[in-house]
Parts: sequence; C-alpha cells; structure tokens
Amino acid sequence: MKQLANIKSAKKRIKVIAKKTELNKKRKVAMKSALKQFDEAITSGDVKLAQEKFRAAQKRLDKVATKNTIHKNKAARKVARLAKKLSNLENAAQ
Repeated sequence: MKQLANIKSAKKRIKVIAKKTELNKKRKVAMKSALKQFDEAITSGDVKLAQEKFRAAQKRLDKVATKNTIHKNKAARKVARLAKKLSNLENAAQ
C-alpha cells in the first residue's frame, strides 16, 4: 500500500493504525470462534459442555470489550443472549 502522507506524525499514525487493525481482527476472530463453539455445544444438547463454552465465550467477550474492540454494551447484550440460550437448554434438560 502506498502512503499518501508526507508528515512524519501522519506516517506513524498509518503504521500504528495498521497494527491496531490487525490486533482487532485477531480479537474478533477469536471472539467469533468462541461464540461458534458455544452454539455448537447448545445444538449438541450437552449441558456441561455448554456451560463450559459459555464461560469461555463470556470471558472472551469481556476481554474484547475491555480492549475497546467492541462496545461494552454490545458485549453485555451478547452475554445476556448466550445466558438465555444456556438457561433454555438447562430447563429443557430437566
């Protein structure tokens, strides 16, 4: 990619933004994979596995939110929806 910036600080910002973008992409991929693993556990119907994957997904969402990759309210909303799915599974298993 060709840099259009001439000013030294602008060139630095381009480098910094590229690094941050790459980090954010990695975090989002990890978050999405944790969510997919939880969904797979829910569809399998295994309550213990779903609880384990819920904790992992919740931890991943909270970490991503604290790093400002996603908004904290979005993370909280996703966790609430995951908890509701888990609760429905637990109630169906009883």
